[in-house]
Amino acid sequence: MSDDAEKDVAKETSPDEGLLPHEELLATIGEFVLVGRHDRVELAHLGVQPKEVGGAVGFVRNTLATLAATVEPEPPPPALRGRLMATLAGKAKLKRSALLVIDMIKDHLEPGRPLEVPRARDVVPALSKRLDAARAAGIPVIYIIDEHDADDPDLEEWGGHAVKGTDGSDVWPPLAPKPGDRIVNKSAYSAFFETKLAGVLDELGVDSLVLTGCMTEIGIMSTATDAMQRGFDVSVPADSQAGGTAVSEESTLSALGLMAPYGPARKKLLTALEARTA
Repeated sequence: MSDDAEKDVAKETSPDEGLLPHEELLATIGEFVLVGRHDRVELAHLGVQPKEVGGAVGFVRNTLATLAATVEPEPPPPALRGRLMATLAGKAKLKRSALLVIDMIKDHLEPGRPLEVPRARDVVPALSKRLDAARAAGIPVIYIIDEHDADDPDLEEWGGHAVKGTDGSDVWPPLAPKPGDRIVNKSAYSAFFETKLAGVLDELGVDSLVLTGCMTEIGIMSTATDAMQRGFDVSVPADSQAGGTAVSEESTLSALGLMAPYGPARKKLLTALEARTA
């Protein structure tokens, strides 16, 4: 890296924000730019780096892209072109999403409840807007609601919560379901475990899920993992999820960012959906 480029990279980081020594910062940037990790792996690595690293890596990549634009392009080999075109064609196929709202219930949001998740109240405004936008766009909304029998052994581990016949499983009033929304009850961590969710998604013909709600480290994480194993594309908007702490949220979202839908299951799912719309 030239002296001028080093100075430009240094400008990306305010002296007050510098969390890494200059030489270490340059070495870290070089690692990200030169190693050539898969995008998902790189995003996970960047997620645990100081913010200055992400900004500087972006700056260097943009600079290299600008320089590359001055070079006469070479056509890709036919085999590579064929793979790229197949990938683009696949991405252009059916992309129908459903928005899931996981465990945004009174026993998690009401102050003083045994399993209160205080951070969940902070995401209510953003989640409410997201729900309105989804309904306006015709995107199905599915509420995943924790509910337990009074003698459920799970209550021995977590204490009394979301017990049938109490208001603990009621959806937080500002996020109350609207006509047309679906409701799926669960009693385990994953929304797929011994529930009707798989059948609902099949009926709706969706291949992508937007997961929101709480807790990120438990309900969202386990549901996301099960969904990807089944071939669903999964996203978790940061402004509409809540975990126990900011640190655990960040680590969970970083881990999910590493994952992708299980390839064979994804292919099977898309093939089945295409057959239904043919």
